[in-house]
Amino acid sequence: GGAFDAPDVAAKFRGGYKQRGFSFEIISMEGYIQFIIRTEQAFQDLVESAVYAQYPDAEVVAVEDYVGDIPDVYPNDTHDVWAADFGLAENDAYPIRNYHEFEHSISKDTVLKDPMGAFLESFSRIGPGEQMWFQIIIEPTGNSWKEKSIKKIKEIIGDSSAKSGGNKYLHALGEAPIKFLESVGDQVFTREASSGDAGKDKKDEPNQLRYLTPGQTKLVEAMEEKMTQIGFKTKMRGIYVARKEVFRPTRGVQALIGSMNQYNSPTANSIVPKFGVSASYFFKEPRIAYRKKLLMQAYKKRKLKVGANPFIMNVVELATVWHFPMSHVKTPNVQRVEARQSEPPTGLPIERVATPGMGGVVEAVPEKKKKEFVTDAYGYSGDMKFG
Repeated sequence: GGAFDAPDVAAKFRGGYKQRGFSFEIISMEGYIQFIIRTEQAFQDLVESAVYAQYPDAEVVAVEDYVGDIPDVYPNDTHDVWAADFGLAENDAYPIRNYHEFEHSISKDTVLKDPMGAFLESFSRIGPGEQMWFQIIIEPTGNSWKEKSIKKIKEIIGDSSAKSGGNKYLHALGEAPIKFLESVGDQVFTREASSGDAGKDKKDEPNQLRYLTPGQTKLVEAMEEKMTQIGFKTKMRGIYVARKEVFRPTRGVQALIGSMNQYNSPTANSIVPKFGVSASYFFKEPRIAYRKKLLMQAYKKRKLKVGANPFIMNVVELATVWHFPMSHVKTPNVQRVEARQSEPPTGLPIERVATPGMGGVVEAVPEKKKKEFVTDAYGYSGDMKFG
């Protein structure tokens, strides 16, 4: 909410206003995995405070961008690349599987099967000369997506206000000749109520909610639940890039796509590749080269509107896909915290030492920060970074 700004017409079209966004990224540099948040300098304090509020033992470090050493243009003499934009298979109103649905109970305890385990496993498969990048670009948006979701819900439940599209007067004019002919037929053939109104009582109901199947009812409830959370305009993009002599995208790409299947809800929505680097038929090679360049530059510049269309995800869905792995998840290639920095105790005594040859007293003040060898509950050292 703190980053959202609704510009007026002058700021948007004359002043060149652009809504600021964030990029949440997971990268693997030759198998070493890091979590990165890219944002503007103005929002660094906002992001840091949000991280520390949820992960008090995390360490946030500002770093240089990691994408600079990789070529933009393909083909080239050194590297090759696979890239794809991901999107939702169904309408934005349908939710994906969120973390509540990964919970299962063992006796009285609730255990969360963390989907991040399989996700990071795909990133740990790569070796020397290879890199895998995954980014989720989000941009604050208004509530217009909720209005579209309500319209979709009305279509599912058969709400009469959502069925009739277009001009109601033209619709009435179109029905008038039909009703006239039906009336004439009734008079000629002396029949009763042949105007096609049988079953009209059911059609005249405001909606068909009571006729929904259990699956449809559950879907409507999930769609309504999605609307209760803040939504963001979202783009997901994956990159596998490597030196030509070790380029083997099947090593990590298939595992990445497979790990995204965890978030699929059979009755609602799923995350699927939408726009990639493959091409068929005419001018195949130039088109592949163009797409590789397009997606690589879009990733480096954190472009939301390049490639596949952006879609809407709420905060619960985003947190399900991008979060720190839980402590029970085995992530050998994620650097763990061996020591964390902390302030010295408030009551620590200060030693006063007399200096020979001088009339004054020098205070031997302890270092402002010292190292405590305490294992971090979330296991991160330098994994949350700003680029």
